[in-house]
Amino acid sequence: MSTFFKSITQKAFHFIAQPPVFNYNKSMKIIYSGAQAEITEKKSRFIAEAAFVSSEEEAAAFIGGIKKKYWDCRHNCSAYLIGENGRLSRCNDDGEPSGTAGRPILDAITGAGLTNACVVVSRYFGGILLGTGGLVRAYGAAAKKAIDACTTAELLTGVELTCCLGYDYLGKLQYMIAEEGLNIISSDYLDNVRVSVMVPLETVDLIKNKITELSAGKAVISAKDPVKYIACNGKVILI
Repeated sequence: MSTFFKSITQKAFHFIAQPPVFNYNKSMKIIYSGAQAEITEKKSRFIAEAAFVSSEEEAAAFIGGIKKKYWDCRHNCSAYLIGENGRLSRCNDDGEPSGTAGRPILDAITGAGLTNACVVVSRYFGGILLGTGGLVRAYGAAAKKAIDACTTAELLTGVELTCCLGYDYLGKLQYMIAEEGLNIISSDYLDNVRVSVMVPLETVDLIKNKITELSAGKAVISAKDPVKYIACNGKVILI
């Protein structure tokens, strides 16, 4: 594992204890770097924190940590969603009227298209009752604000393709890589050019054909086994 990946996992994935099970044919939107946000509604403070989680155990640990952090808070309401298509989801009103806190938090997660995400909203009561509708709106708004403040990334399945070809075809290769929005893993310029790129699984055959065509069939192409990776800010991080 690279030093870069270690530093990222320490910052963005510090709650990961074990890898989740993924379907290698689907991509998923996840939280790359968590965030905190706060809103005030009729003197009540709603403090929301969002983070990446990969299991119920990690979600429970995150929620427990927030409860300790805001130990004097009357309500620490939460929701999390794990896996593809929301196969595992939970929400907790933590003393608020049923359906007024956990559910709107969960709706904020699903509305953002996220998975493997947990959000906790801690409420400090301001002395004015908000009513059920007011609570739903406030908890949902706080959760959404925290989620919007997060850096998100797409978890994809891809194949590392390496091609070796002559310098005469380098310009065409670079143009194709930019046009397709591919991420370069490595490049070496010796007697021939050797470039490795990460290619989404569903476009592997297309990219192979394009490399063959632009090099007039002279490129030597090799492919590794499919892997899960995160694409964020032009960087590739293997999972």
